[in-house]
Amino acid sequence: MTSDSEKYWYNMTTGEVEFGYASPAIDRAGPFDTAEEAARAPEILRERARAWAEEDAQED
Repeated sequence: MTSDSEKYWYNMTTGEVEFGYASPAIDRAGPFDTAEEAARAPEILRERARAWAEEDAQED
């Protein structure tokens, strides 16, 4: 198992992909296994948020 410090992160402030804990946790989204996946973080996060909202709506 790879430690989170050895994975890729998306910096929500700068929009840049980072390897390891380069920025404060408040600025990071991830971890991601590849730089390409981290670069898609905004899209991935939107997809997950939409899925969670749909699940919540079905539970209500």
